Amino acid sequence: MREYLLTLCITAAVTYLLTGPVRKFAIVAGAMPEIRARDVHREPTPRLGGIAMFFGLCAGLLVADHLPNLNDVFARSNEPRALLSGAALIWLIGVLDDKFEIDALIKLGGQMIAAGVMVIQGLTILWIPVPGYGMVLLDQGQGTLLTVALVVITINAVNFVDGLDGLAAGMVCIAASAFFLYAYRLWYGYGIEAAAPATLFAAILIGMCLGFLPHNIHPARIFMGDSGSMLIGLVLAAGAISATGQIDGDALKLNFGGTRDATHAMLPVFIPLLMPLTIIAIPFADLVLAIVRRTWNGKSPFAADRGHLHHRLLEIGHSHSRAVLIMYFWSALIGFGTVAYSVHSASMWILLVIVALSAVGLVLLLLPRFTPHIPRWAESFVPPRYRRRKRAAAEAPATDETGMKDAEVEAEGRPPADSGVNGATAVGTRSRFEDRHKAGSSS
Repeated sequence: MREYLLTLCITAAVTYLLTGPVRKFAIVAGAMPEIRARDVHREPTPRLGGIAMFFGLCAGLLVADHLPNLNDVFARSNEPRALLSGAALIWLIGVLDDKFEIDALIKLGGQMIAAGVMVIQGLTILWIPVPGYGMVLLDQGQGTLLTVALVVITINAVNFVDGLDGLAAGMVCIAASAFFLYAYRLWYGYGIEAAAPATLFAAILIGMCLGFLPHNIHPARIFMGDSGSMLIGLVLAAGAISATGQIDGDALKLNFGGTRDATHAMLPVFIPLLMPLTIIAIPFADLVLAIVRRTWNGKSPFAADRGHLHHRLLEIGHSHSRAVLIMYFWSALIGFGTVAYSVHSASMWILLVIVALSAVGLVLLLLPRFTPHIPRWAESFVPPRYRRRKRAAAEAPATDETGMKDAEVEAEGRPPADSGVNGATAVGTRSRFEDRHKAGSSS
């Protein structure tokens, strides 16, 4: 455990220290796209945060290779090298997209090639457990198709959820933490050495996300871009593939006494395959609703709009930070609830706790609908959104930081400064670039 924690800390430190220089490089390189109508930020923000995350990945693998116990992972398996090869390819595609906005089909092809590279080097699903039957051996074609599908789905799920500051990095960090606990239990608790690479991948992924989050929380100083979202999606999928498709069925039989008993007791072996899907449970529902909504309105299913889940959380009154925390909560509930159920699947307490926490999550979702009336003497002790507005302020037309009225702002496709989209801290009025320009000008 100490070596895993050391690897995690080194990965986080390298990612954190490199993100600042990478931000300056992105500004110089012009990797700062124009603000679109569906964006919730109001000032151009540099991308290419995936550069720092990739070098954090490389540092984590390098450190692990020189540690006494984790060195066995590299000696016994080619999976770390397969991960590095696929990660390098998907990272290069993401960097090009952050800078030049490459076509979506080209990115999809690159994702499939990166998955194929990992399959060629041995990181593939060899068998899957079937309850009541046992381990089902897959042929090369079936294993390749299942591996590529899992990688592509996970990558695009992470890319899809990257809509608010700190959202994708935080949700992946939560999913990776739950996955680390599960993989470490397989490796240390049951002595299954095949789970060691997956445990290492999860520890490195946690470090990548933790190192980048301080720069990406609202208001974000840099975005990870596709170079980061596709990278962490691939690492998450690689850990799931390693833990599921590489575990020897004979090792399970030795631990549990037989094929059927092993499959029933190790029903959570499905968990690594499902764990990446826990991060797309909410985004997938949002995707389906978006397709139905756009088709119902006579628009193309691929037409961008402001109807996504994070937009709706802002519209009903949640602040930017609270919307992100709510999605963190649901991600943690799904991820850690799945792992807890895998440990004690026969316990009803697990299900009761999950149901109770789900009810709490629903209350948090609807919290802005139940804004309490605060007495005037207590207004100084609560956030500004709970205070009564002055009549003059309510009658005056709202303007944003540039002095534009709401109608003018809406004409540009941006939400008005006083709309529910902003919440309390969804969009700040501070503009770092304008302030620096004013401070540095001599006129």
